[in-house]
Amino acid sequence: MKILLLVLHVLASLGIIAVVLLQSGRAAGLSGAIAGGAEAMFGKRRGLDALLERLTTIIAFAFFLTSLLMAIFM
Repeated sequence: MKILLLVLHVLASLGIIAVVLLQSGRAAGLSGAIAGGAEAMFGKRRGLDALLERLTTIIAFAFFLTSLLMAIFM
């Protein structure tokens, strides 16, 4: 149980590092600087950015959960 939890925790940490590094920056290019506020307000995020954002949330939750379980069981 402890080894499985540790393996899941390491995989979650490596996954969140990879997903965060794959995301583009907030001001990616000139269009990001000009239309950044409008996109944030009206929700124009589609495609790969939205997928990576959702994956970041899921993997971060898994990392939090494994951290909490490791604190309780170890």
